[in-house]
Amino acid sequence: MIKRWRMTRGITVVRGALAARAALAALALVGGLALAIPAQAQFSDGYKFLEAVKKKDGQKVTDSLAEPGTTIVNTRDITTGDTAMHIVTQRRDAAWISFLAAHGANVNARNVRGVTPLVLACNLGFTDGVELLISLGARVDEPNDTGETPLIAAVHRRDGLVARMLLKAGANPNRPDNSGRSARDYATLDGHANPALSEIENAAKTGTAKTGKTYGPSL
Repeated sequence: MIKRWRMTRGITVVRGALAARAALAALALVGGLALAIPAQAQFSDGYKFLEAVKKKDGQKVTDSLAEPGTTIVNTRDITTGDTAMHIVTQRRDAAWISFLAAHGANVNARNVRGVTPLVLACNLGFTDGVELLISLGARVDEPNDTGETPLIAAVHRRDGLVARMLLKAGANPNRPDNSGRSARDYATLDGHANPALSEIENAAKTGTAKTGKTYGPSL
């Protein structure tokens, strides 16, 4: 009787060990399959969309935008907060700006530093982009987190042409940044060596420039 019990117990132990080994093998197989999945397939749809925009992969971008009810056109990079509109503005790509805008991209999107595509275009001296973004509804007085407006950015670059575009669109030369200085202040400190100062003065003479001070980001 004791001998039979020991034999039965031994068989149970062996079966348990075999079951444990089988379970471990199954886990290893699942882990191996997970590692075998291409890294890109493990990323979110938003990440893959932004990567496709960066690579100018028109087919992948179009397929993503064709999904019913999708809002992926305004997805943000989890680190920088940049949207697809920031990406194409950074590379000075007017065709892609128009394409994304036609699919609902927000031209006034702000990244983690509060930078809009228009501020970015002004900092780059991307005149075609500035003109296009304004025509698409970009707010000309929208500042970044330091209070820098598109016009202040143009003044810092001594970019008279961009300053003229912004003033014509209604930019306020008297709007201060977080330090309390406006585009007019910076241009005046720089003197007439800065073409933007002449543009600001001309706009004041013709009555096209705003004169009142405003504070904080527009809502």
